[in-house]
Amino acid sequence: MNEINSNETRNIILDVAEKLIYKSGIAATGMDLLVKTAGVSRKSIYRYFANKDDLIVAALQRRDERWMHWFSSEVDKAPTPRARLLNLFTVLKTWFDSEGFRGCAFINTSGETGDPQNPVRQVAKLHKQKLLDYVTRLCTEQGVESPDALARQLLILIDGAITVALVMGDHSAADQAQNILKSLLAETE
Repeated sequence: MNEINSNETRNIILDVAEKLIYKSGIAATGMDLLVKTAGVSRKSIYRYFANKDDLIVAALQRRDERWMHWFSSEVDKAPTPRARLLNLFTVLKTWFDSEGFRGCAFINTSGETGDPQNPVRQVAKLHKQKLLDYVTRLCTEQGVESPDALARQLLILIDGAITVALVMGDHSAADQAQNILKSLLAETE
């Protein structure tokens, strides 16, 4: 198998795994379903991934990179530091309104693993840390007195809005979170 086909096969496996995990969860995504949906042999999957856990971790790492790139690129389109902070929730609402929205893949998969040391939980923790670091940067650019503290509050607002949008079906959770942020910013001005 040449390198191009090899990378293509690996990418197909990762794409299918990510979609199935996001749609139905880790437990519901068995190897038989992966094989059938990806149109590859079980042997092909094991050529790239030692086991299902390794595949799940790789799929989540890939989702982290893609989602963070998408999110930060969209948020950063706003012209000023304050507008970028507010845009966090405008961008989230766009995501909530998109077809196939199933909440945060990292919160969802973490809920399926009990052990905090589980590699899936570690990927989720790293994702949330990257998100926190990004939001901290935005808070610093805004010039707030305590950017770390505000960023931690915003992480809670972000994850809360995502959860409410998924569980309650209330996509206006992003608007409500944005209004809370406006109040928090007014306190710092």
